[in-house]
Amino acid sequence: MRWLRRIAPVLVLVSLATGCSDAEGPGAGPTTPPPLPSATSDSAPASAEPPAAVPHRVSLPALAQKAFDGGGLTLGEEVARTARHRQYAVTYRGGGLTVSGRLAVPEGPGPFPAVVLAHGYIDPAIYANGQGMTRERAWFGDHGYVALHVDYRGHAGSDADASGGLDMRMGYTEDVVNAVLALRAWPGPVDDERVALVGRSMGGGVVYNALVVRPGLVDAAVVFAPVSSDAVDNFERWIRPDPARDGVAGRILRRYGEPAANPAFWAGISARTYFGDVTEPVLIHHGTSDDSCPIRWSRATTRLMERTGVDVTMRTYVGEEHAFGPQWDLSMQRTGRFLRRHLA
Repeated sequence: MRWLRRIAPVLVLVSLATGCSDAEGPGAGPTTPPPLPSATSDSAPASAEPPAAVPHRVSLPALAQKAFDGGGLTLGEEVARTARHRQYAVTYRGGGLTVSGRLAVPEGPGPFPAVVLAHGYIDPAIYANGQGMTRERAWFGDHGYVALHVDYRGHAGSDADASGGLDMRMGYTEDVVNAVLALRAWPGPVDDERVALVGRSMGGGVVYNALVVRPGLVDAAVVFAPVSSDAVDNFERWIRPDPARDGVAGRILRRYGEPAANPAFWAGISARTYFGDVTEPVLIHHGTSDDSCPIRWSRATTRLMERTGVDVTMRTYVGEEHAFGPQWDLSMQRTGRFLRRHLA
């Protein structure tokens, strides 16, 4: 498999386990965000260069050091059918958790290209299995893609999210990476040489995270109306000012500190800090009238990706809002062309 050929093993540092105490405060961790682990060589002697700083346990570098173990994709009942595909409730295993989802499988023998879908924010208390990217999942199934929609931990039939909201979406990223591995290991009609990530809104940020922690895992990525690649933007827009999340915001600030007081932590959970590690082509869709995720966020992400050499394309939709309405069909046509080109 191409991704296995491109990724060298990444060792989990023994010292990371000793740095995982809940007693870490706002000032814990390095003064600058540590680099992601090198994927070039694990065989150099220990004395060849100084050891890298141990990353904060809640950070993209720490997540990149994890041993991802997604597998056990299991089909449940058939929940939908069209003339071209069928959909099933599914579960898979990863990181010691069972995660639920929905799987669209085209009719025919395959093998088919595949996508893993990362949905946007929906309150886990009301979220239902497969919610959030129903249109996209059906579109991909009808157009010859196996599509695995991830519910995330703490959603629908998935095991609970033990972090209480303090893992800053690192767990959702782990769930998506493990979904790719589970899909590849599934004995169904998946062409594991042609796999992409597709995310919407918050799920776009999860896709950015997955690209930086596992370069080479997939072959391309598409995001719709994504959140900012800067974690501070997202915290200030939704978590801090939301009365319903006042308890979560307070816990986050007590644990990790204000962004101005502990910038290294906030940089360490921001995908843009590590865009230089992204190896896959990226397509960004964003509407000019999006009042949830401002289009300036995607423009900034595009500029930063271009600056670090990422093959990124941004498509702008005049007058389109966050959920995409009149121009959704156009966005999917462009997505199809993009994936055909990069998953060929």
